[in-house]
Amino acid sequence: MARAIYLTHPDVVIDPEVAVPDWGLSESGAARVAALAPRARLQAYHVVSSAERKALETAWPLAAPRAEIEVRPRMHENDRSATGFLQRHAFEDMADAFFAQPEASVRGWERAVDVQGRILAEVDAVIAARPHQNLLFCGHGGAGTLLYCALAGQPISRRWDQKGGGHWFAFDTESRKPENHWTPMEALFA
Repeated sequence: MARAIYLTHPDVVIDPEVAVPDWGLSESGAARVAALAPRARLQAYHVVSSAERKALETAWPLAAPRAEIEVRPRMHENDRSATGFLQRHAFEDMADAFFAQPEASVRGWERAVDVQGRILAEVDAVIAARPHQNLLFCGHGGAGTLLYCALAGQPISRRWDQKGGGHWFAFDTESRKPENHWTPMEALFA
């Protein structure tokens, strides 16, 4: 049975002058990825990434020994370009509303149900193309939480959100049931 891991990018450089999809990893985020990269068992995983810079900067070092990454642009984070950059408190309020009203477009943000359908379809497509291969998906917290809710059979809720970036959960590709809830990346293959 093949195993899949969904890993969110760790800490980023937040820059209001740069579009969110173009934010890169911070020094501490890059260091966390660099510490994970040498773990031998990653060699057995096909790496799949969102096309956003922070996800790619997570995926590249993990795939470096074989330099193979499958980029899936539709794995992007929820589209929140309608509001542009929001300060931390305002962002958290919007994220709360995004999860609390999954069938509504809160202030123009992509609806949570649409993000969930999109991320689930992307994961399903990769598994269908590689049914017996271990997979490592590098993505984002919001989309990842919506994926977790779908796989765990839970209603969309921020209750299932990760506590900060750089977390993972795993599931077997046959049953699609999560093996764990969000766990810090430092525990992956420890």
